[in-house]
Amino acid sequence: MNKLLQTNASGAVILIRLVVGGVFLSEGIQKFLYPAENGAGRFARIGIPSPDVMGPFVGVVEIVCGTLIVLGLLTRLAAIPLIINMLVAVFVVHGRFGFFMNWGGQQAGEGIEFHIVTIALLLMILVRGSGTASLDLAATRRNALTL
Repeated sequence: MNKLLQTNASGAVILIRLVVGGVFLSEGIQKFLYPAENGAGRFARIGIPSPDVMGPFVGVVEIVCGTLIVLGLLTRLAAIPLIINMLVAVFVVHGRFGFFMNWGGQQAGEGIEFHIVTIALLLMILVRGSGTASLDLAATRRNALTL
């Protein structure tokens, strides 16, 4: 478990964590506050199977993992489902509707560029860890003191 929590990234990673985690936290909350526009309704319009299940499921994943990334807690683990989430968006949604169009040609969505940048930032977090300003590092230091 210590290896999972260890980090070789600087404290500046907190800026990336706050932005990336904050975006996912916000997106997840919006799936519940505005289900027709951002949750199950949107999933139905773009052809995601079982939108009434997948919309809330993705919302919960985004809220939980986004919060963990903001806190810097189990950060590497939290990055994995979000990377999968973004890969689904890239290949399923943009693959179907066009890589250089918004979600299903709708003006209310984002283009593929957002997903590519987000995947790159999540991969950086996955590889480098949460940085020195994180609960992951605090946990590894506490474990080192108790050994």
